[in-house]
Amino acid sequence: MTTLYSPLTTGALALPNRFVMAPMSRNRATAEGLATGLMAEYYAQRASAGLIISEGIQPCITGQGFQHSPGLHNQQQADSWRPVTAAVHQQGGRIVAQLMHAGRIGHPSLYASAHQSLAPSAIAASGFAYTADGPKPYPVPRAMTGADIRQCIDDFVSAARFAIEAGFDGVEIHAGNGFLLHQFMADNCNLRTDHYGGTVENRLRLTLEVTAAVADAIGAHRTGIRLSPQNPYNDIHESDALDLYPTLCRLLPANLAYLHLMEASNRDMTLLLRQLWPGCLIVNPHQSSESGPVTPQIASDILQQDVADAVAFGVLFLANPDLVARSRRGGPYNQADASTFYGGGAAGYTDYPTLSTQPQTQAELSG
Repeated sequence: MTTLYSPLTTGALALPNRFVMAPMSRNRATAEGLATGLMAEYYAQRASAGLIISEGIQPCITGQGFQHSPGLHNQQQADSWRPVTAAVHQQGGRIVAQLMHAGRIGHPSLYASAHQSLAPSAIAASGFAYTADGPKPYPVPRAMTGADIRQCIDDFVSAARFAIEAGFDGVEIHAGNGFLLHQFMADNCNLRTDHYGGTVENRLRLTLEVTAAVADAIGAHRTGIRLSPQNPYNDIHESDALDLYPTLCRLLPANLAYLHLMEASNRDMTLLLRQLWPGCLIVNPHQSSESGPVTPQIASDILQQDVADAVAFGVLFLANPDLVARSRRGGPYNQADASTFYGGGAAGYTDYPTLSTQPQTQAELSG
């Protein structure tokens, strides 16, 4: 019987268990997009996960959407990640780099380059960027030219090569959550009339080209992709999702290391893609809006129902670096401090106690 503790081999990844640490932006890189020693400590603390997926890493300057988010688009940034991957490996873990181009999500005041965001079309996202001067509406992005698109593909490939050079075990291409690749896929923010817009196949083109180029550069067995079907996050609307995502599943390289789904109260979609996708499926399950953070019980049910091959945990891994050990004991689980999710230092980042450092309660001491 498959359980959360069963091993799983997929592509180049040999996982000792089926706990996946979901990608979570924590905004603790330097202003230059460099990974830090504190980040190495954070990821190494969580190395008992079967697989760690890093926070979103911008593949180019114009791909940055948030202040103090890390990059992988120059040698200095690649070198800064080496201590992170080494620290995870020294603890017996595996880590892949999530490559995320933010597209129209961001604001020039958030990064040193102060660049205008790029997107499929010159349509601003509704919502606000949280800047040092308070919330500011997302500005109108610049519609990407053909040269911009070719450069974008090259940037993903370069970042993937930097990731392998830096010691990552693979990469995950972020094509969800309302960021650039998702923006090209969604018909509310892609109004292009060239061969990157209009039909489902055209709107999928950039995601497919990026995925194929990265897989060709580093190997499909080291390449995963993340999707968030029907998720309205970051002002996304998909009127044809029931056609879009099955088509994407059929056109993606079947030998990718994995497909990672962020579920958005749409289990029927998850089950449909489970039937269509021939390889490993990782799911971050949210069967309904009331589901809350993923727990070991939810994850176990997902595996028993054969909805997925592995399960991604977000907030619970953030607050419980030793989540695998805690789940074996049935808890207790630390509660996450939402006020420290983004930016700052060690507080709410590397100072969550483990079972070995957490004081036992009187009930535990008395058996």
